[in-house]
Amino acid sequence: MDYRNLYDGIDEQVKLPSGAFITPINFDNGATTPPLKSVTKIIADNIQNYGPIARGVGFKGEYCTNMFDDCRKKILDFFGLSECDSHTVVYTKSDTESLNILANTLIKNKDDMILTTRMEHHANDLPFRNVGKVVYVDVDKLGRINIDDIEETLIKYKGKIKIITITGASNVTGYINPIHEVAALAHKYNALIIVDGAQLIAHKKVDMKGSCESESIDFFTFSAHKAYAPFGSGAIVGRKDYLNSNTPFLSGGGCVAGVFDDNIIWTGVPEKFEAGTQNFFGVIAMAKAMEDLQNIGFNNIENHESMLKNYLISNMKKIRNVILYGDTIYTDDRIGVIAFNVMEREYGDLAIKMATERGISLRAGKFCAHPYVYRLLNVSNCDAYRDVVSGEYCYGMVRASLGLYNTKEEADIFLNQLEYIANRKNPNRVYRKPKGRIRF
Repeated sequence: MDYRNLYDGIDEQVKLPSGAFITPINFDNGATTPPLKSVTKIIADNIQNYGPIARGVGFKGEYCTNMFDDCRKKILDFFGLSECDSHTVVYTKSDTESLNILANTLIKNKDDMILTTRMEHHANDLPFRNVGKVVYVDVDKLGRINIDDIEETLIKYKGKIKIITITGASNVTGYINPIHEVAALAHKYNALIIVDGAQLIAHKKVDMKGSCESESIDFFTFSAHKAYAPFGSGAIVGRKDYLNSNTPFLSGGGCVAGVFDDNIIWTGVPEKFEAGTQNFFGVIAMAKAMEDLQNIGFNNIENHESMLKNYLISNMKKIRNVILYGDTIYTDDRIGVIAFNVMEREYGDLAIKMATERGISLRAGKFCAHPYVYRLLNVSNCDAYRDVVSGEYCYGMVRASLGLYNTKEEADIFLNQLEYIANRKNPNRVYRKPKGRIRF
């Protein structure tokens, strides 16, 4: 199937500093993906019908409210929950907001304990540091999590851990964590599980029910802009019972049934957690992209992306001076996320050269996962701290992250350019310190 034909904007040429025009290559899908054509079409088709959600009386408001609510059903179906009454969908603006909402809603006091890992994106770490006591399971030398370490930690704290929050797939190495096995452990020790699914949902089928009740996922969060609907939306798919029994993190219009001089009556979920004017276009775009991914079929998606991932890793291993991170021998538990460096080349400069010389978009830095990257680089906490305080920013990587529309032809261009930069003399470095466009 010609997957490229499904997307908007990916073949628009860009002008390089040399003056040449070229079709760019986006290997930075782990940050943001391009929109599906069906997604931009649904925006265009509905722009004339825009009206208030659950406010006012009139055709446009009624139309948008019904469509808005119908999207919840599509998202529940995406996660295998269409026949269940246990979960609901709370719309947010991003995965980060979703995790902050859960941290501030589910954690009752500062003594509550949360278990997470050293693999996490900051969005699935920092919000929990602010509300409770966080304990961490570390990674092994290749960057994987050992599920036995999770159980040992649960046993160690004797039921004090209230929540396990873990990434579904790493944004640095692409490792896919066994979320249903972790869920079973969480429930065995009377904890809840939250899965940060930002890097997972566009690449692998997720059935939140698991194979049995103990394997079910309590809360799952994600952002649409990493799943071909970049219009500022995300969601929490979570258990109604826990959400109904808690006070919302955000409050204002639309989340209350009644407000009195000295009392508040909250609405039920999901509206209880959706104060303010909703992002109608972001929501319909998100639901449409997820519906299309289902229709394409995750077997097709996984087969295509796995082929590209293995092709790139096997050939990058052959390029002199290229350093790869994570397991490059057994790669079945990795999505198409490849972190690397080139010996004696600064990571920021390498990424900029790939972009300015051949129009290849990559990510450079520590990918908002500093503790994990430092471990993969074998950098001590003290050295990492000194590096940041000094402003040198010597430690980082370059990341290639794949999408469904990427091709083997693009992979060959990337490999040729990488080999050229990795082995040419006089690299003509542009600067010492990454600036501006390098986000850590």
